[in-house]
Amino acid sequence: MTTIEAPTTLHVRPLSGAVGAELRGVDLKQSLADDTVTAIRQALLRYKVIFFPGQHLTADEHVAFGAQFGEVTPAHPVLPGIEGNAKVFEIDYGKSAELYAAYGDVARRKRETNGLSWHTDVTFVERPPLGSILNAVVIPEAGGDTSWSNQAAAYAALSPTLQGFLETLTAVHDGADQFGALLEAFGEGVWENESFRSLDPVEHPVVRTHPETGEKVLFVNPGFTSHIKDLHPSESEALLRYLYDHSTKPEFTVRYHWTAGDLGFWDNRATQHSVVGDFQGDRVIQRITLRGDKPV
Repeated sequence: MTTIEAPTTLHVRPLSGAVGAELRGVDLKQSLADDTVTAIRQALLRYKVIFFPGQHLTADEHVAFGAQFGEVTPAHPVLPGIEGNAKVFEIDYGKSAELYAAYGDVARRKRETNGLSWHTDVTFVERPPLGSILNAVVIPEAGGDTSWSNQAAAYAALSPTLQGFLETLTAVHDGADQFGALLEAFGEGVWENESFRSLDPVEHPVVRTHPETGEKVLFVNPGFTSHIKDLHPSESEALLRYLYDHSTKPEFTVRYHWTAGDLGFWDNRATQHSVVGDFQGDRVIQRITLRGDKPV
C-alpha cells in the first residue's frame, strides 16, 4: 500500500499489475483541498480507474465531487437523468426491460447478458467524456462486478511495426445501433448544451494521444466502433477483432467487486470496461461524466 501525503492522507492499494487502485482515507462528502484533488487526479492518471469504498454519496454529493475534476456534462446524450438531477444517469437493471424496449433485438441481447460488452463511454460523439464516475447504489449479494482494461498498456505491448500502422488509421464510431431507436422515441437528445435529432457517425484516430500523460492509447471498442476507414470490410473486421481480443487480455485488466456505497472513477480516455453479467436480483448504479476533448 502506498501513502500519499496531502491535507488528507490517502492510502492507495493497487488492485492489479496494470490497472486499478483503491483509495482510502478521504471523505468525499466534503469539499476537498486543492492538494487532495491533485493527489486523486495523479492516482487516476497512474492507475486509470480508482475506487473509494463506502462513501454512500447522494446524487448532489456525487455531482459536487465530480465538479472538482472537470465540467459535469448532461447525464447521457440520449437517456435522461434522474428526477431532480439531470446530470446523474441511473441504470436500474431491474427496470431495464421497460427502458430499453425501443432497442429491439439489440436490447434483447443486452438484457439477456445483464449488461454491455466491452466499451468506452460515449465514443460516438465528437468529444467523448474525459472520465466517468459511478456510484454503487444497490448491489446484488453476489456477482455484478465490472472489469476495466488499460488501453495504454495494450498499445505498448504491440510490436512497433503494428503500432506504426495503427497510428495511420481512423475509425468510425456510431451510436445508432445502441441508442437510435430510443432517440427517435424521445424526439431529441442533448450533449454539451446542443440538441440533436439523429446520431451521426463520428471519426476518431485508432490510436489517440492522452492529453495529460502523453501516452499512446488504443481507442477502438466493440460497443461503438463500427469499422476502420479505408480498409476493405473484411480487413477492418479482422483487425478490429484482433485489437478487441488483444486489448482485453487478463494482463491488462482488473475486475472490481462492488459494495453498495462504493464510488468508482475511471479515465475514459485510456480504458474500456464491461459489466459481468453473472448476477441475480437488483443492481442499481448512478453515473456522471466529465466533459472531454476531441481525440487526436
